[in-house]
Amino acid sequence: GEVKEQEVFMGDFPLMTEKGTFIINGAERVIVSQLVRSPGVYYTEQLDPSGVNIYGATIIPNRGAWLEFESDVNRNIYVRVDRTRKIPVTVLVRALGYGTNSQILELFDQDPSIQLTLERDNSDSEEEALVEIYKRLRPGEPPAVESARSLLETLFFDPKRYDLGNVGRYKLNKKLNHGVLYQENEDGTKEFIRHLTKEDIIASIRYFLELMNGERLPDDIDHLGNRRLRSVGELLQNQFRIGLSRMERVVRERMTIQDVEVITPQVLINIRPVVAAIKEFFGSSQLSQFMDQTNPLAELTHKRRLSALGPGGLSRERAGFEVRDVHHSHYGRMCPIETPEGPNIGLIGSLSTYARINEFGFIETPYRKVDKEKGIVTDEIVYVTADEEDEYVIAQANAPLDEEGRFINNRVNARYGSEILVVPVEEVDFMDVTPKQVWSVATALIPFLEHDDANRALMGANMQRQAVPLLRTEAPFVGTGMEWKTARDSGVVVIAKNSGVVERVTAREIVIRTDDGDVEKHRLLKFSRSNQGTCINQKPIVKRGQRVEAGDIIADGPSTDMGELALGRNVLVAFMTWEGYNYEDAILISEKLVKEDVFTSIHIEEYECDARDTKLGPEEITRDIPNVGEEVLKDLDERGVIRVGAEVRPGDILVGKVTPKGETELTAEERLLRAIFGEKAREVRDTSLRVPHGETGKIVDVKVFSRENGDELAPGVNELVRVYVAQKRKISEGDKMAGRHGNKGVISRILPEEDMPFLPDGTPVEIVLNPLGVPSRMNIGQVLEAHMGLAAKALGMHIATPVFDGASEKDIQDALLKAGLPGSGKTKLRDGRTGEYFDNEVTVGYMYVLKLAHLVDDKIHARSMGPYSLVTQQPLGGKAQFGGQRFGEMEVWA
Repeated sequence: GEVKEQEVFMGDFPLMTEKGTFIINGAERVIVSQLVRSPGVYYTEQLDPSGVNIYGATIIPNRGAWLEFESDVNRNIYVRVDRTRKIPVTVLVRALGYGTNSQILELFDQDPSIQLTLERDNSDSEEEALVEIYKRLRPGEPPAVESARSLLETLFFDPKRYDLGNVGRYKLNKKLNHGVLYQENEDGTKEFIRHLTKEDIIASIRYFLELMNGERLPDDIDHLGNRRLRSVGELLQNQFRIGLSRMERVVRERMTIQDVEVITPQVLINIRPVVAAIKEFFGSSQLSQFMDQTNPLAELTHKRRLSALGPGGLSRERAGFEVRDVHHSHYGRMCPIETPEGPNIGLIGSLSTYARINEFGFIETPYRKVDKEKGIVTDEIVYVTADEEDEYVIAQANAPLDEEGRFINNRVNARYGSEILVVPVEEVDFMDVTPKQVWSVATALIPFLEHDDANRALMGANMQRQAVPLLRTEAPFVGTGMEWKTARDSGVVVIAKNSGVVERVTAREIVIRTDDGDVEKHRLLKFSRSNQGTCINQKPIVKRGQRVEAGDIIADGPSTDMGELALGRNVLVAFMTWEGYNYEDAILISEKLVKEDVFTSIHIEEYECDARDTKLGPEEITRDIPNVGEEVLKDLDERGVIRVGAEVRPGDILVGKVTPKGETELTAEERLLRAIFGEKAREVRDTSLRVPHGETGKIVDVKVFSRENGDELAPGVNELVRVYVAQKRKISEGDKMAGRHGNKGVISRILPEEDMPFLPDGTPVEIVLNPLGVPSRMNIGQVLEAHMGLAAKALGMHIATPVFDGASEKDIQDALLKAGLPGSGKTKLRDGRTGEYFDNEVTVGYMYVLKLAHLVDDKIHARSMGPYSLVTQQPLGGKAQFGGQRFGEMEVWA
């Protein structure tokens, strides 16, 4: 009867950083939220080829056996328990304790379908029914009433084996409106009943009968009221549960084997399965992704991503058209625009700007409440889930109101369920908060979104995430007002925690003397590498002696300008053809953009080299490399690692390393002699880390880890060296550029400044785009942006034009006229080569242009002598293998 207590270590657990990421093996990862079918009961309706409706119902638990009902052509009702063969539904009802036919008919109000099903039912009593079910579930075992009863009990009524979860219980009660809600515990607290009850099953059959008689409607599986989000916590909890249940099995085994006298908790418990389950989840789950860190927007969007894929979700092959389509319940919850192009379209989405997630995992969106008595739109904000929303009439955000908040018009546009109607104002229950609430962050950053076709807006939203941070950032002349909030919430800028006065500012840190007299220090990141190889650099935007308030932005990060998101640059664009150089979306740019480093970006590549133990002895990192001249080693330090600041070219040595070369195994005597005399002439070969083909740059950082210094390294590794090489990449032919409206293109030629078309005042334009890229693609937003940008530049101000609530055509014309520019936005241009006027007027304006991560330097490739395939003796393919170009079918014809 002795009780032994011990503290048992249960393993490590990654913690979330304040930016919402996890650091796994030194790399930042994001756990994406998963959209899954909510547990609960679902009713379906299908048309049979014979013209009869066939109905189905499924009770889906969080974990446990499914219970499915279905009707056939003759209106008989069958039930399947846990995907087995179907049996008449009355067998299940009997097994629940309603033994006689009269009891069953009384239970369901003498329903004709139940009478038909009873004729098919061969059992007469509860016992027979139990045996019948047992035969289906456990074929081949001798049926006994008691084992049958306990089997049914454990399948559905045992909290250990069957779990609806709080969500499932909530959905079930809401659907069947009956009150099996709580059970009282001994201490008087109430708790959800998380398993099924007899009442649940009977109520779900009743609802099924009402559906067959046309009194109820079937459910829509793609409705966001029937899909919920599993976020990090829940996904991790599920993994943890799996780990614990595996551990439990081990504990039970050990308890039976070991002697009771010597047993301790430490001996019984093996934490391996728990640690392994968590490791596996973070390391290799489909939902644990390498964070997209190309720019701040990419980071933010990645954390707001919703995926229908992953364990327990859909698979690409099985997902049909309906799941992927935009649904009316997405309004204000999931962005209808931002989704990948390709096989994942519609399966991966993005959370809308104002959406939030409630305790059950359903997405809610805010609305302003309308006081129906007074007919006033109040400022009270109500968050509504998708299934609640279907009961209300909701007016659009831009419906005009007077000062008191009354609707000016008698009839307004409103949504009710999936319909858009014009309704009298008396019927309106809620009003949208803002037009922004429908869209995701990336989509809400596109100005004049309302003038763009949805397909191009999708590309625009996706391409903003691929913009490379530039050397010199510049906020857009024409924005949407979301730039500031996006930059701030992405976590790349530094924010003052307390109010105070700036005491010291250097490139590496900002020190603030707070009002309480404390010192607040902020370390800045300098030229560190992001997951995608772009450069993360923070620079202070406050001066010494300046007063700052808590929450102020005190340092810019990558792609931000004075605390605003700045993914690209404002450049002067003309829409005209030029000698065919902008045929098929190609882009013609001025050499000025190269000379003045307008689109120059910094890229940092990481190379690593490890010294391992081999069979023939340890590898060694050294400066002493066989058959290599001093000229090659000039930038290596005494331990054989390149110095910071050195410029490197392809083939240069970054880390000198030698590996023992095994002609012969040494005998013990030889080893002894070598050990005594320190014989250095042993056979080694050069396995140094060299700069790969086609890469150049400057060394910005070197990190050396070794066993001797107590660093944790992989088994068999004695030393590890990481070298960071930075390159400045100017814009060049073959780079991909894009605007924010899905207008993308590749640079085809860089023209000298003096040859570019120029304005009447002599200013040469910086980019020439093809006007034919606009009409067929229907992204007119880019033209309006160019006009607005021209006016903004002339007036010396930045303009915010929020999506679906922005500047009208008249506003743009007024701005142009106010700036003293022609109202048409067009100008007579001259040819830079001849000085003559072009035939027609040309639209010229300032457009915000991004440089995307598809850079020609990463793609261009040339091969000399290289590796060949062993089997076919043909050169390998691909840049990574130093391969050749394929001489393909069409080349053979030629």
